[in-house]
Amino acid sequence: MRLNCPPMWSVISVLTVLVPLWEMGCSGLTLNSVPLHQVGMYQRSGEGGAHHRQRRSWVWNQFFVLEEYMGDEPLYVGKLHSDVDKGEGQVKYVLNGEGATSIFTIDENTGDIHATKRLDREEQPYYTLRAQARHRHTNLPVEPESEFVIKVQDINDNEPKFLDGPYSARVPEMSPVGTSVVTVVATDADDPTYGNSARVVYSILEGQPYFSVEPRTGVVRTALPNMDREAREQYLLVIQAKDMVGQMGGLSGTTSVTVTLTDVNDNPPHFSRKSYQFSVPESLPVATTVAKVKALDSDVGPNAEMEYRIVDGDGLGLFRITPDPDTQEGLITLQKGLDFETKSSYTLRVEASNRNIDLRFLSLGPFSDTATVRLNVQNVDEPPVFSSPFSKMVISEEATVGTTIGTIFAHDPDSTNSPIRYSIDRNTDLERFFNIDATTGVISTAKPLDREVNAVHNITIFATEILDPLQVGKGVVLITVTDINDNAPVFAIEYETYLCESARPGQVIETISAVDRDQPQSGHRFFFSLTAEAAGNLNFTLRDNKDNTASVLTKRGGFQRRHQNVYRLPVLIMDNGSPALSSTNTLSIRVCDCDPDGIPQSCGSENSMLSAGLSTGALIAILACILTLLVLVLLIITMQRRRKKEPLILDEERDVRENIVRYDDEGGGEEDTEAFDMVALRNLNVVRESGSKNRRDVTPEVPTLFSSSRPPPDNGIFREFIWDRLKEADVDLSAPPYDSLQTYAFEGSGSAAESLSSLDSLSMDSEQNYDYLSDWGPRFKKLADLYGHSDGGNLFVS
Repeated sequence: MRLNCPPMWSVISVLTVLVPLWEMGCSGLTLNSVPLHQVGMYQRSGEGGAHHRQRRSWVWNQFFVLEEYMGDEPLYVGKLHSDVDKGEGQVKYVLNGEGATSIFTIDENTGDIHATKRLDREEQPYYTLRAQARHRHTNLPVEPESEFVIKVQDINDNEPKFLDGPYSARVPEMSPVGTSVVTVVATDADDPTYGNSARVVYSILEGQPYFSVEPRTGVVRTALPNMDREAREQYLLVIQAKDMVGQMGGLSGTTSVTVTLTDVNDNPPHFSRKSYQFSVPESLPVATTVAKVKALDSDVGPNAEMEYRIVDGDGLGLFRITPDPDTQEGLITLQKGLDFETKSSYTLRVEASNRNIDLRFLSLGPFSDTATVRLNVQNVDEPPVFSSPFSKMVISEEATVGTTIGTIFAHDPDSTNSPIRYSIDRNTDLERFFNIDATTGVISTAKPLDREVNAVHNITIFATEILDPLQVGKGVVLITVTDINDNAPVFAIEYETYLCESARPGQVIETISAVDRDQPQSGHRFFFSLTAEAAGNLNFTLRDNKDNTASVLTKRGGFQRRHQNVYRLPVLIMDNGSPALSSTNTLSIRVCDCDPDGIPQSCGSENSMLSAGLSTGALIAILACILTLLVLVLLIITMQRRRKKEPLILDEERDVRENIVRYDDEGGGEEDTEAFDMVALRNLNVVRESGSKNRRDVTPEVPTLFSSSRPPPDNGIFREFIWDRLKEADVDLSAPPYDSLQTYAFEGSGSAAESLSSLDSLSMDSEQNYDYLSDWGPRFKKLADLYGHSDGGNLFVS
């Protein structure tokens, strides 16, 4: 039978797994050595009769190529062939798609496909390509384009990796065997659907025999019971993951697991000693910590928290023990004061127990321990103690100076029983109202008391030992001053009563009340009435309301401001004290013009000023101050203008900046205070005597350097000059009206020393001897060389 076969693609693979030879007599085409899983499939469907077949194109599945090929030649992938190709060179094969020409190439004549680069399945597992047969000369397709896949076949080239490693885990100590600690996970980048390259098993390399790992799941579990944190707290495990199901040749990776044992309360507390001894001074105040004990516990955190209690002893009510939250120590504190003379030692039995107990470990024993604490009281020189540290006393404010208020008592609690001296802390009694007897402790008044000024006095009393003044005790005395009726009642406020001109007879215009600084025990009761001189007035009357208030009523109507705008009503107020006291208070009533509702609108000129909050006297005082300020301002302005007209600075001849005294003599420096006699300038009536004082800078026996042929000028020249200047200043109308400094620039006539030039010596027949200059020291050496005696006679300077 001859088959009418369609044009077909044929594939020849380089893989070694082949199916038996399959021959087809279709147009003489034979497909040899084709692997079963790479053969392209085609479909047949008969139409008409069994000898006729419908032509179908091949539907390609995929090619396979091994990854990581390291050969020098391109890797042969497969072969494409069409039965249209008769081997005459008219057909060429074209390849398109992923990696075409860059990774995969095709021989356009034979259809052979090669891979030119090394492939990595983990980077890209497959490539989708399109193949087509075209006419070589016309480039027209002779077959429809077909799509096929080249799949990269995996090899075991990736080791397992722990992406989340290294691991840290915590597990309670004393956990049973098999307790899950942590799960480690390793991933393998190889193909899990092909072979065993990605099938991983786990094993433990380090950490045995304490822990184990499940080979398939990677769950790490405890392998030993009773692992104690107090013995070892941390373990380092090394876990291995190996592919190829752990077989020989598989790749492996490792990770570390740090396992920390967490604490559980498996250790009971215990005292390091069974007895403790402490010394306690008797002077310690209440709530002071007197001793510290600590029970040791190997556990940590909440499992080591302690509770302490005193279970027995002779100081149950005197001491208490509480835990320190930071150190877990037991703090024994004082609840009451100690007294060595009463009891010198105490013994306590203290118990320490865990606050948080784990019931699983109760079998290990009781989680508590006890110890004995002995407290020895030390004797201390104590200050005096008052029989009552706080005393209350009462004294009437009418008590005279020296009245006894009360007595306090203090004693020395020590065996010495020193005598006591009492005194008052004057910082608590600054005004010295009280005295105290230093020996007996009797407190008395030193000044009259006034309850209304100070009703209660809180004073501190010092009790000092006479034998040891450094020991001082303190007591507080509260002295209450009782009241007597020594203050008369007065108006409660300063009333401002207004009366409308339209007021009717019998109208209440004011209700008054009173206050009294006294405080009678039965309370205040005030009686109101008009004074005798005001009882018969025709304008107003007073009604006592019997409730410590009184009402002021009008007796008539028709009040007019123009007739009288202010009425003064004296009111007598009396209290119910013994003896009763009274006072007269004046109520001012102003007549006002009111609106229909009875509200005052105008109360006269004086009222307008009162409404502004200022009295007439205040306004007058303000006006007087304003006028005084204006007068002062005008005076200041006038003085300033006058000063501007007067020249304050004199001319150059009378410059007040300096006073230069000129004299024809060589000074001796700053220390010379006798070079010139200022008497003539200071007192014009004194004539300087002819004698002159010795210079301090010139040796007396040394002759004068320059001789004078003329007598010195008389001081009368200066005196006359000064008198002229003084008269001139007195008659000068432009001079300032105050004392001023005058400058005198007058040198006088001539000079006592005459000329100092050596040129004049040429005309002088002087035979002066200047040898004494050599005795004046190095400062005059140059002059001595110039003017000293020489064999050649006198020296002349040319």
